Formats: sequence, C-alpha cells, structure tokens
Amino acid sequence: MRRRRRLDTGHAVDIRQDDPKAPHVADLLAHHLEELRSVMGEHAQALDASGLSAPTVTFWTAWQDGVLAGFGALKQLDETHGEVKSMRAAPSARRTGAGRTILNHIIAEGRKRGYARLSLETGTAPLHVPAVALYRSAGFVSCAPFADYQASPHNQFMSLDLSG
Repeated sequence: MRRRRRLDTGHAVDIRQDDPKAPHVADLLAHHLEELRSVMGEHAQALDASGLSAPTVTFWTAWQDGVLAGFGALKQLDETHGEVKSMRAAPSARRTGAGRTILNHIIAEGRKRGYARLSLETGTAPLHVPAVALYRSAGFVSCAPFADYQASPHNQFMSLDLSG
C-alpha cells in the first residue's frame, strides 16, 4: 500500500509498506543501529531487520523523488496498544518533514486499527533531542515503562492517547 503526501518543502513523500530485509533498506538500517549502539551501548532497544520482520510489526519506508528518505514501524502490543518502532529519517532527508510524515502515517494507522494508545521508547542522549521534540509536537507525553521495558538513565518512554 502506498500513500503520497506533500511536505512543507514542496517535495512529495511516498509512504510504502516495505520489507525491512530489502537491500534498499540495508544501509540506512545499519546506520540507524550503529548510531544508536554508539551512544546507548547495550541499552539500545532498536530492532534489526529480523525484529522488524516479526508478524506483529508493520514496516514502512518513505521516499522523496525516488530516494529513500526514512522508515518507521508499528508493533502491535495488544488489541488496543501499539508501539512506534525504529523511526529514522535518512541524513539527507533531515529537516525536510520526512520524519513527521512517517510519524503521522504511523499515528493514522494506529487510529485505523482502533488502538487506544501508541507508546514508544527512545533514548536520552543529545542525539535523541530532535526525535523527542517531534514526538512531543505530535502530542506524545512522558509515561512509565510499558511492555517488557525497564527504566534506565539511557531511555525514556512516551505515549499518545488515541481514544479521544
């Protein structure tokens, strides 16, 4: 399934349900995992291609002018609760609205599925400041750990109420 959205920059973004094991995803996913592990070490909770291929996870890529602009995923935790996973804008697509477009797509999908809540886990390092600002601007608020997560100085938890 594909959706096309126009960004503030005038560039159109195509959102496609995709395969996280596809060759066109490999470099950006490797960059994502390496960057997170370099700042969070063993506390990095990001999923690799196998984890993103689980039956409970839906993975999307975003494309601008035929170039991979980013990806994101939605994991079903239960019938009413989803988790935003592995949000990443490509370095060349930062500050273009690609990340917001992916997040908006994931939120819309959560609503479509009838979830009451979306949650996410992210880091506390300076690297995560732009992502946290994006999540807050979309209405996510701080929350307690959920699912099997444990709190640490390296992570924080956020949720968005979709029931209203």
